[in-house]
Amino acid sequence: MEMYNSDRTFVVTGATSGIGLAVTEGLLRSGASVIGIGRSPERCLAARTRLNSLIPGARIAFLAADLSLQADVRSLAYQVRDLLNAWGNPALDGLLNNAGTFTYWLTLTPEGFEMQWAVNHLASFLLTNTLMPFLQASPMSRVVTVSSASHYGARMNWNDPQLRRHYSGLQAYGNTKLANILFTRELNRRLGPESTVRAYAADPGLVKTDIGIKGTPGLVSWVWKIRRSGGISAAEAARGILFLLSEPSIQDVPNMYWKHGAPKAESHEAQNCVSAARLWKLSSEMCSLPVEESNASE
Repeated sequence: MEMYNSDRTFVVTGATSGIGLAVTEGLLRSGASVIGIGRSPERCLAARTRLNSLIPGARIAFLAADLSLQADVRSLAYQVRDLLNAWGNPALDGLLNNAGTFTYWLTLTPEGFEMQWAVNHLASFLLTNTLMPFLQASPMSRVVTVSSASHYGARMNWNDPQLRRHYSGLQAYGNTKLANILFTRELNRRLGPESTVRAYAADPGLVKTDIGIKGTPGLVSWVWKIRRSGGISAAEAARGILFLLSEPSIQDVPNMYWKHGAPKAESHEAQNCVSAARLWKLSSEMCSLPVEESNASE
């Protein structure tokens, strides 16, 4: 991986902590250039300072954006374009859609979307579509979206996909993780077998993160702390994702859902091609993408 990533460029969302920060560090150590995305300008600066001290001379830039807002996602794509041009390389070799959130109570974004649906799914969908020309400019590029075993048992409610009428934070989270896989499936179908872009959904395993602690009731927070104690480190989870972003030999394999560098069977619902196409159409409408912009191959 080290030699292969020389002169390659990646975008990583949620790059200021946890899995995203660990993947960013791994990519930089392998010789890649990385554009990290974080919500907080202060945390972006802290992450960049840390990585510069750990890996002197590495080419790393951070951009701050609130991925719950589609306006920020669109602005982010322009900033990525400008950075790629400044670095003298208009091609993007990989995109890691890693940023995610969990909200126990129903929370709407200023644009009117349920928060988990906006961050965990729509942001990945919109950012991937807007960056697609740069991904297609690479001779071999990857789109990796972080899903979860929480997708098992999830089922899309097409009458209320954001669960706004009968909200359950855990159910909403599982549905967004199912959406990540359905999005990946439909993206690969639309790109077609001849495309230089390949998409994967990654199960990072149970990771010791704070996602189940922030903004949750005391009992829920306590349960999550107990549960995550048996999890793996972010660095360990990052290894499987680095494999998906960088390993040349898997470019043409049919498997699209992976865990720790090995293919894994996704749920029956996640294999539903009709649902995948339906989700793509719905997401395009929610993101105000015209057909020609949201369809990667037609």
